Amino acid sequence: MTDTPMTPRDRVLKLFAGEAIDRPPCFSGMGNVTAEGLKKFGYKFAAVHSDAKMMADSAASTYRLFGFECAVVPFDLCVEAEALGCGINVYSHLEDILYPTIKTKLINTEEEMDIAVPADLAERGRVPMMKEVIGRLKADVGKEVAIGAHVLGPFTLAGQVMELNTLLKLSFKKPDKIGKLLDTLASALVVIAGEYEDAGADYITVREMGATSDVLSPRVFKSLILPYLKKVFAALNKDTVIHICGKTNDIAVFMVESGAKAISVDQKNDIADTRKKIGDKALLFGNYDPYNVLVSGTAEQVRETMRQCLDNGVSAVWPGCDIWPTVPPENFHAMMDEVKQYRR
Repeated sequence: MTDTPMTPRDRVLKLFAGEAIDRPPCFSGMGNVTAEGLKKFGYKFAAVHSDAKMMADSAASTYRLFGFECAVVPFDLCVEAEALGCGINVYSHLEDILYPTIKTKLINTEEEMDIAVPADLAERGRVPMMKEVIGRLKADVGKEVAIGAHVLGPFTLAGQVMELNTLLKLSFKKPDKIGKLLDTLASALVVIAGEYEDAGADYITVREMGATSDVLSPRVFKSLILPYLKKVFAALNKDTVIHICGKTNDIAVFMVESGAKAISVDQKNDIADTRKKIGDKALLFGNYDPYNVLVSGTAEQVRETMRQCLDNGVSAVWPGCDIWPTVPPENFHAMMDEVKQYRR
């Protein structure tokens, strides 16, 4: 640690670089747009997913309103599947906060699994828009905070482009066939994440949520999931994070082996145990509950949770998943204040 004051951007980038920092940062590589931020601009949640200026304004507002030490896009999990040919629903007719979902799959039968990466993938769907958003963020707050972007992991993307139940069944019955699909999807993710890097993203989070130990055994993760994560991370040039939801203590070592610079785990994990397994030098991000604590808890519960995360050895305070937009401002301020005050 160092006592020299740092900007949020310096703090995050120095952490990734293994350099001394004044304190652990409090940031994320996943969605963190807030209802307060949307209200500031008068934006509807459904509209920001399809408008570059709205998305950039909303993404920067979490830093501007609360001091959150990043600006991250996209807000939903459908960008890659949409670019590959899936239809999505952004619920533009509703006022409620609903994230876009897949409404039509690219793969509907086992016979349709032999797909290829479109030559114009970087120009399809909302990929060009995301590049514009990242550029806008760099110009707006890029000197103050690190700009993050996220893509799905190959297995999780497979669960978007085809039925999840079919994917899980074939993962056990025909792993070679699933492996071929994952290899293709990994190539697609390399293209899209590379575009985000070129647009100015400082770090990329790969969200392999579907590969949790709640669903797949460590053996299956190592043999079926890990090779294609390695392919993605080996091709990226900026700082990287691997995030997996659910219980991941049993695969934490494999997550480090993926090639990501940091691993991100959610609130189901015993952080102290994870730290023991991966050693003191590995970057470990986590692991507060972004809904039951940050949204639904009291300010004091938020503070206590932040202290627990830090006491248990996280390198950065980081949510277990997306921060739900309705987070109370007082809880967000409590989180940031507690992290800023904390000293080991």
